[in-house]
Amino acid sequence: MRTTRTTADRIDERIARHHADLSPQERRAADTLLEHLDDLATYRAAELAALAGVSKATMSRLFRSLGFADFDEVREHLRTLRSNGEPRRVDGPPDIAAHISAEAEAVRRVLEQPAIAEAATVIARARSVLVIGWRNSQAVALNLRQQLIQTRPAVLLAPVPGQVVGEELADLGPGDVVIAVGFRRRPRTFGAVVAAAKETGATVIVVADPTGAVHLARADIGLECPVQSSLAFDSYAAAMSLVSVLADAVLAARGRPGRERVAAIAGTYERLDEVE
Repeated sequence: MRTTRTTADRIDERIARHHADLSPQERRAADTLLEHLDDLATYRAAELAALAGVSKATMSRLFRSLGFADFDEVREHLRTLRSNGEPRRVDGPPDIAAHISAEAEAVRRVLEQPAIAEAATVIARARSVLVIGWRNSQAVALNLRQQLIQTRPAVLLAPVPGQVVGEELADLGPGDVVIAVGFRRRPRTFGAVVAAAKETGATVIVVADPTGAVHLARADIGLECPVQSSLAFDSYAAAMSLVSVLADAVLAARGRPGRERVAAIAGTYERLDEVE
């Protein structure tokens, strides 16, 4: 039976750990694997062996030395790394046309979600809104908070530098909204924070990529937003588009009070000479 490998069992770390114990032929095969980690799915084991100038039997011995049953398990391991958000090394110039097409399709799928309208209504009517995000998710959460505060009062961001989230949850209750942004490589405490937010009686909205399916399912409203792209790093184009459309829908739902708030903030900017 095959075992499930995690990033703690990364193939490059295994190669580094066992490199000194490998035969010269196996080292050559290992070096070839390292050179092609990002496009192994396009090769067969025999083709890799030919690239390395070794026999298929040598390549198979290498897989076993590294703790993998066969080449299929190696490829499965690499797919797991990518699905967890690990950047891929990219050789050569990116295919910009393909990237643009994929991004446009991702944005379309995200913005067609009916749950956006439901989320906007809930946010517009809430007593207060708490937006939560860590790591890369915090940039999206910060932008969402910045846009929502233009449309309505009492929009907070957590965690703030040097603080944790517990203090922010203490004052929440029915009538409040928590928007938890959790894209992949989210902290392990994300699920516990979502659960604690739900216990307060607040409406919980989760924004996450497909790897956060369990959190999306537990939320009162789930907004799925993919971030995987054809490039080395995740793309947040769809996420930022979601922020813009969601904030626009909240402004529309707020009606006249929302428009008056936008005007009042613009007047404050002008009086303080804060922005150009």
